[in-house]
Amino acid sequence: MPSVLDLKRRIRSVKNTRQITKAMKMVSAARLRRAQARALAARPYAQMITSVLESLVRRIEIIDPETNNIRHPLFLSRPEKRVLLVVIAGDRGFAGAFNGNILKAAFNYIHDRGEKEIDIETVGRKSTDAFRRRYPAAIYNEKKVDNPADGEMTVKERDRKAPIEMVGDHLGILEKLEAHSAFEIAEEIIRRYVHEEIDACYIVYNEFKSVIQQRVVTERLLPLIEIGKHDITQSIELTREEREEAARAAASAGIELQEPDTHEADEEAKKFGTAEVDYIYDESPEELFNGLLPQYVSAMLYHAMAESVAAEHAARMTAMDAATNNASDMIDAYTLKMNRVRQAAITKEIIEIVSGAAAV
Repeated sequence: MPSVLDLKRRIRSVKNTRQITKAMKMVSAARLRRAQARALAARPYAQMITSVLESLVRRIEIIDPETNNIRHPLFLSRPEKRVLLVVIAGDRGFAGAFNGNILKAAFNYIHDRGEKEIDIETVGRKSTDAFRRRYPAAIYNEKKVDNPADGEMTVKERDRKAPIEMVGDHLGILEKLEAHSAFEIAEEIIRRYVHEEIDACYIVYNEFKSVIQQRVVTERLLPLIEIGKHDITQSIELTREEREEAARAAASAGIELQEPDTHEADEEAKKFGTAEVDYIYDESPEELFNGLLPQYVSAMLYHAMAESVAAEHAARMTAMDAATNNASDMIDAYTLKMNRVRQAAITKEIIEIVSGAAAV
């Protein structure tokens, strides 16, 4: 049985741990508020550009009636032989099952695809480390070819060794998320799709509406089947126990449980560019789509990253709240045990004194 001194040391150690977890919970709560505000601030732009594209699609046929060609390659659907999977997870741990659920959804998608070729691009250190351990990195060889304009030029050719390979990773961009980071990633994805290096692009992320309303989803990013519609192929919902834990953590940290009411702002954004009038466009339909569609894809990707950041902070806040409560329970248990040990020692001393007095 441990001594009173050993139990005091354990109590002191658990108290120090509880202070750390409590501080981490409050930090995550503060970051969650900022992440929610950032996600809400990005919605009007995404809704407006969606409204403009919906209006444009209603007035301009996607298929050119003269040439019978698709006006933009992002609208063109092909058999999905080569797929790009973008996995958005966190850069840090201590977030409960947040990263594990995202990786589980990504592995389920890969398993369901069978033997098809899949390229994996990761955002966040946790997803990068997990896929690097399991799949090899893509190999590119430099090759010199003749260019009529500039003479000789160097190009990179893909040397695929396995059906599933890592083609890129992005570390640290979620710590201070900015729109240009999402735009650069989206630009490269669009380039690969236009050049038919991939036939489709899917993203795996945690869709966040509020602390108790979130789910891990796999969503089609390209090709664009229907403007303004999220093409969800699979999702993992929170369990009732997880929602209850998140609600308790949010209540103790002063976080609203329900999604902020932005109905009026969303309705105003939806009306942008939707008036039933005939617009006169100076540019050709192809130029309009070339300018708007990359912005639309970037807005979708930024939206996924912003919501994933908010969900990560919510998961970390919930996990640290549970750790703090567990530490308090351990302190109570150790304190009770220490009191019992101390009482036993006192009782033993009294018995020894009484026995000695009786012997005299």
